[in-house]
Amino acid sequence: MNRTRLQPLFIRLTHWLNVPLLIIMAGSGLQILVAYPFMGPRGSSFGWYPLQGFRPPEWTRLGSWLAGGRALHFAFGWFFVLNGIAYLVYLGTSGEWRSRLFFPRRDFSNAVGTALHYLRLRPVPPMHGLYNGLQRLAYTSAVLLGAVATLSGVAIWEPTQLSWLATAFGGYDSARVVHFVCLVALGIFTVTHVILVMLHPKTIVDMIAGGHPSATLDQ
Repeated sequence: MNRTRLQPLFIRLTHWLNVPLLIIMAGSGLQILVAYPFMGPRGSSFGWYPLQGFRPPEWTRLGSWLAGGRALHFAFGWFFVLNGIAYLVYLGTSGEWRSRLFFPRRDFSNAVGTALHYLRLRPVPPMHGLYNGLQRLAYTSAVLLGAVATLSGVAIWEPTQLSWLATAFGGYDSARVVHFVCLVALGIFTVTHVILVMLHPKTIVDMIAGGHPSATLDQ
């Protein structure tokens, strides 16, 4: 048993830093996409992609033009990577990973029970610690998505020098698809995150102020 704030300062800092970083990364990424809004090789676009040629509205984009979008994307991308690494290192060294990451054997049934409760198919939610199983699944998925987005982005950035990485994603064009899908998935995560916060409004207060120190058991 330990006595600590529900949301340590370092967790809150990395969490809130992700807000502007993700907005800048998404907006600049869409600006880069506009330069060639197709998926697949030139002259042989992927037929399964329904939005070939679609250009996101200007208000969703940052950077004004291709070079500006690339400059923003690469510059803030490294801050995003460093912030993510710092978060993971803190989880590992502080022991916070025990209560924040999703472990199927421990959390799967809780996640299902929580989902059933949210769908009003279960009257009482299952017991949980700092987070329920569904929240842990969402947050852990976001970390994995961030890692895949970073690796696929690096593969797109240097497809020749890092040909082995591009090959791991199925080639340059497949890496572009993976990178774009990660952006969409992170957008879905954001919407899900907001919904979960609305269902547990106290969490937003704790994420700002840290919450009162309390005795907690690692689960």
